[in-house]
Amino acid sequence: MQPLINRYVPKTTKEIFGQDENIKKLKNFIVNFAKEKKNSALIYGTSGVGKTCSAYAIANELGLEVIEVNASDFRNAEQINQKIGNAIKQQSLFARGKIILVDEVDGLSGREDRGGIQALLKLIEDSPYPLILTSTNPFDNKFSSLRSKSSLIEFKQLDHLSIFKILKGICEHEKIKYQDDVLKALSRRSGGDARAAINDLQALAHEKKELAEESLEELSERNKTDNIMAALNKIFKTTDLKIAISAFDNVEEELNEQLLWIDENLPKEYTNPEELAKAYEMLSKADVFNRRIKRWQHYRFLVYINALITAGIASAKKEKYKALVGYKPTGRILKLWWANQKAAKKKDIAEKIAAKTHSSKKEILKSTMPYIPIMFKNKEMRNNIINQLELEPEEVEWLKGQVK
Repeated sequence: MQPLINRYVPKTTKEIFGQDENIKKLKNFIVNFAKEKKNSALIYGTSGVGKTCSAYAIANELGLEVIEVNASDFRNAEQINQKIGNAIKQQSLFARGKIILVDEVDGLSGREDRGGIQALLKLIEDSPYPLILTSTNPFDNKFSSLRSKSSLIEFKQLDHLSIFKILKGICEHEKIKYQDDVLKALSRRSGGDARAAINDLQALAHEKKELAEESLEELSERNKTDNIMAALNKIFKTTDLKIAISAFDNVEEELNEQLLWIDENLPKEYTNPEELAKAYEMLSKADVFNRRIKRWQHYRFLVYINALITAGIASAKKEKYKALVGYKPTGRILKLWWANQKAAKKKDIAEKIAAKTHSSKKEILKSTMPYIPIMFKNKEMRNNIINQLELEPEEVEWLKGQVK
């Protein structure tokens, strides 16, 4: 049985939901290619938002042939020149015009891509045909020259209603019984990925031709881990609060690291002083709540923090900044990591002392730990502490480092 994802590939742009403005931009680029200053369009966005299928649908409407190559298939200048160069030189079928689609240019980010990006830039410059490049995150520093030579088109993450319309159309065509509420719940679980939603629909309904509420219990929620860069991009580059507020939903970084990432990159993005001040006010309030959590263990404040650092910061600007910004980690994240490592060893030793003395770790940290490094100066006492507490080599090294 053919997968639904293959059977329902959009043939025209009318069949693609949620990307009307972006499709219009891409179509204009292709139609007016001869007048364009740039020979390539770089379309980017998370998976399943319609980047590749939009290129094919536009080509189909314009009667153009698509020659597709995947950047993950080649790793150096020679392979790129061979594959993409041949695609450019290749005679179009039936003498039609053509577009060259280079999918997943993120695949060029490995160390072994010797001269790959430079070779691609040269081919773009010399190509008599429009090149369309796709990427999930083109803001790596390696791609700066590629960005400058391309027209950038961002495909936004699909909202659940757009995905609901796609799934509803498939259900009706496939005669799959469904309830609106269940189909909407499935749409929300997709994380904005239409491809994943269609695959889930097939997994749940292909046997019984019915999507019931209990079916969703069989499907664990997709655990898509967003890149921290993509999360920042959602916050800084949107004025839609519904998009911004979910930015950190599936990001692995801890809250403290999220705050540091925002603090480091906020002034690079928000160049208007008034808007920057408003954004920092939101970040400052979030930091206050974070300290209250640490002091009082009131974890319900996490809801307020998330709202402040996502929708709050996004709402600080009147309109989206168009300048391209490469987000960078702060050196303080590394310092924070080292501090956490040191604190962890101190707590581990305190826990061992607490177990031996039947005391609380909190009390040991406060009243005993300050004196352990002093006792460690004496060789006999040092050996007794190591043996009695069964200290690990790393813990011994840490204590030696505390001796003054």
